[in-house]
Amino acid sequence: MHIISAIGEIMAGNLKLFTGNAHPKLANEIAKYLKVKLGKAEVKKFADGESYVNLLETVRNADVFIIQPTCYPANDNLVELLVMIDAAKRASAGKITAVIPFYGYAKQDRKAHHREPITAKLVANLLEKAGADHVLTMDLHADQIQGFFDINLDFLYSSQVLVEHFEKKKLKNLVVVSPDVGSSRRARAYAKRLHANLAIIDKRRPRPNVAEVVSIIGDVKGKNALIVDDELNTGGTLVNAAKALKERGAKDIYVAVAHPVLAGDAVKNLKNSAIKEIAVTNSIPIPKEKQFSKIKVLSIAKIFASAINAMHGSKSVSALLNPAK
Repeated sequence: MHIISAIGEIMAGNLKLFTGNAHPKLANEIAKYLKVKLGKAEVKKFADGESYVNLLETVRNADVFIIQPTCYPANDNLVELLVMIDAAKRASAGKITAVIPFYGYAKQDRKAHHREPITAKLVANLLEKAGADHVLTMDLHADQIQGFFDINLDFLYSSQVLVEHFEKKKLKNLVVVSPDVGSSRRARAYAKRLHANLAIIDKRRPRPNVAEVVSIIGDVKGKNALIVDDELNTGGTLVNAAKALKERGAKDIYVAVAHPVLAGDAVKNLKNSAIKEIAVTNSIPIPKEKQFSKIKVLSIAKIFASAINAMHGSKSVSALLNPAK
């Protein structure tokens, strides 16, 4: 039974939902599932580019959820979220939860070179200092980023909608492929739920946003392949992985990705690749100019609505939403 099949009893009470300018469409979907209206707020920029927020209704002692992925433009959307949190705090909100479907700066989670920052930790600090009591996010680049937070954090999985999508396809002779060694845990979970074999691509990065396939661990010849990753950035990793899989005899190649960043020449690269379909979530809005036939967008609104409803009712989020291991 899929847990997201029903949200259950809606507990509105003093629940307040607000959103910035990053992804109002997703926020409206979530509100619809929760059967509440988005809170009224003025969120804009001054002529000099500074963010301005005014909450246009009372939030005193309310359970406030602010929905804002920190996607492109990352800096603008992050600052807007921080300002909204500060506005709610200064308006005497009872509890403030930052709902961040896509956590920007997550890739900067370690020092790969001397004198580099750990920006994922910095962003966690900023959210806490702004006044957030809780963070709700999905598919972090690395699970250990949870440890950067000294406030409560709930961590959801897009695999619920992505696995369900590929279950319906009933692909035969399927192998789930991890695009690198670091993502093997995620790919193994998909393989288990889809009753498929597992393969791992050994790659190297000679420079940022450039990936080269060294070898493939596992049998892919004559199989349909599903590459699983958390983020689709420039598309270089997926394009090279698909090419390597085809060279080793794979049949149709599919991709399941949580966050469709689609930076740089990603659309051009993916259009011309060996990939048949790319299933992504709507954690990030995809502009019309970046939409193309291979992209299949799946909604995560119901997952987040279920989580918000559980949190508001002081119920377990993990029991409701985390997929079977």
